[in-house]
Amino acid sequence: MPRSSVVIVSPALAAANNGNWQTAQRWQSFLSQDHDVRIVQHWPDEAAAQDHLMIALHARRSADSVAAWAQQRSGAKLAVVLTGTDLYRDIGSDANARRSLELAGKLVVLQELGLEALPVARRSKARVIFQSVPSFAPVDKPHDKLRAVMVGHLRDVKSPETYFDAARFLRPRVDVELVHIGRAEDEVWAERARRTAIECPCYRWLGGLPHEETLHAIRHADVLVHTSAMEGGAHVIMEAVCSGTPVLASRVPGNIGMLGADYLGYFAHGDARGLAHLLKVCRATQSTDDPSASLLARLRAQCDLRAPLFSPEAERNAVRDLIRQLEESA
Repeated sequence: MPRSSVVIVSPALAAANNGNWQTAQRWQSFLSQDHDVRIVQHWPDEAAAQDHLMIALHARRSADSVAAWAQQRSGAKLAVVLTGTDLYRDIGSDANARRSLELAGKLVVLQELGLEALPVARRSKARVIFQSVPSFAPVDKPHDKLRAVMVGHLRDVKSPETYFDAARFLRPRVDVELVHIGRAEDEVWAERARRTAIECPCYRWLGGLPHEETLHAIRHADVLVHTSAMEGGAHVIMEAVCSGTPVLASRVPGNIGMLGADYLGYFAHGDARGLAHLLKVCRATQSTDDPSASLLARLRAQCDLRAPLFSPEAERNAVRDLIRQLEESA
C-alpha cells in the first residue's frame, strides 16, 4: 500500500523546544515507519498538495490551519489536540477555538478529565492520549533533609507565587530545601524570586537549566512541586512519576487527570499554607518506607500505579490508532 502523508501543525517549532514542539517531534517519530510525516507551523504551504491527514496541536493557535484544511480537504481526516489553555480558557471564550472543535473529525485530550471540559456535543469524537517519557530507576536519596523541586518558567499560569509563599512559611526550617528551576518571563518575576531567596534560606532559584540537568534534579529530589493554575497534561509530572519522585500538585483538573482523583498529594490552587503543610508532613515521615506511616511512601506507591499510563509504548499505540481511525473515516 502507498504511504499516506501526515502533516502535524505545531504553533512552535524546534527553536522554541516547548511542549508543543516536543509532542510534534515525538508523534512524528511514532508514525514515520508507516507514513510520511512533516511538521509545519502553518498550513497550507508549498508542500500542502501531498498531505492526506492532519494533526493540529492547539485549537486556538492552529485555528487558521484547521479552517483551511476543513475547507480544502475533509474534516473527517483532521484531528485537533487540545492543550490546557484550550480546555480551561479558550474554548469558553474564543470563537476560533470553538470552531476548531466543530471542524475536527477527532479530538484529543492529554489527561482523563480533559473530556469533561469539552462541550457535551463534542465528547463523542474525543479520546484521551497520555503523553510519554522514558522511565528511570529511582535513585537512593539521603534523609538529612527534604529536597523539593519545582520546574516551570516563572509566569502567571504556573503560579510561582505559591512556591514563594510556601518558602516563607518554611523559613525557619533547615531540614527542608526548595529548589526552583525555570526562566523568569519578565523582570518582575525574577525580582520576586531573588527576594524570596534572600528572605528564605531554604529557597534557591536556579533559573533555566538544560533538560538533562533538570531531569537530574527531578530524579534526585524527594518530591516535585507543581503549582499551576491550569494544565493540559504536564510533562514534568510524567518525568517525576516515571523517575520514582512523587508529586505535590495543585488540585486543578489537568493535574487530577494525570495523577488520579484519589491521589493524596493535592493542595488547593494558590494555597501556600496547604503546600507548606504537605511538605512538613513529608519531612516528618521521610525516614520510613512504611506506607501506613509515611506520606512520601504512599505518594510513591500511587505514582507507581500511574506510571504505565505514561509509557512511550502506550502513547505510540494510541497515536497509531488515531491515524488508523482518520484513514478509515469517510
